[in-house]
Amino acid sequence: MTETQAPPRWLSHAEMRSWRAYVVGTSLLRRQLHRELAEKHKLSLVDYEVLVQLSERDGSVRMSELAGDVGATKSKLSHQISRLEDAGLVQRRLCPDDARGVLAELTDKGAEMLRRTAPTHVDGVRDHLIDLMTPEEQAVVAAVFERVIDHLDNLTD
Repeated sequence: MTETQAPPRWLSHAEMRSWRAYVVGTSLLRRQLHRELAEKHKLSLVDYEVLVQLSERDGSVRMSELAGDVGATKSKLSHQISRLEDAGLVQRRLCPDDARGVLAELTDKGAEMLRRTAPTHVDGVRDHLIDLMTPEEQAVVAAVFERVIDHLDNLTD
C-alpha cells in the first residue's frame, strides 16, 4: 500500500517576497562583508567568523563544537583550520580531557588579526544592515531568527 502525500503548502505572494528578500539579502550582505574584510585585511568572512568564535570561547574550543558553531562540516572546518594554521592565526592541540578530541586555539597573531579586522566588520554590519533598521525592526529580526535557531537546534538534538 502506498502512502498518499499531502500537496505542498505553496508560499503566498507575501511569504515568497519575505523568503526571497531573506535569501538574496543575506547572500549580498555576506558577499559585501567578505569583500570588505578581504580587500582591507586579506581575511575571508568565514575565517573571521572562526576567529570570533575562538575569541568568544576564551581562545580555545573543540573542533567538533566549532564546526557546528560556524555551520561547517568537520571536513570543511579541518581544511579551513589548516589554512589558518599556515597563516599562524590558530593552532591545534590535543584535548587534555579527551585524547580523541582536538582543540582549535587562537594564537597571539590570530587575536591581533581579530583586533585589526573587527572594526571593519562592525562598520560593515552597521552600514549594510543595522543602521537600515529601526530599533523595533532590529528586535523583530532578532526574535524571528532566535526562534529559527532554536527550532533548527532542536532538530539536530
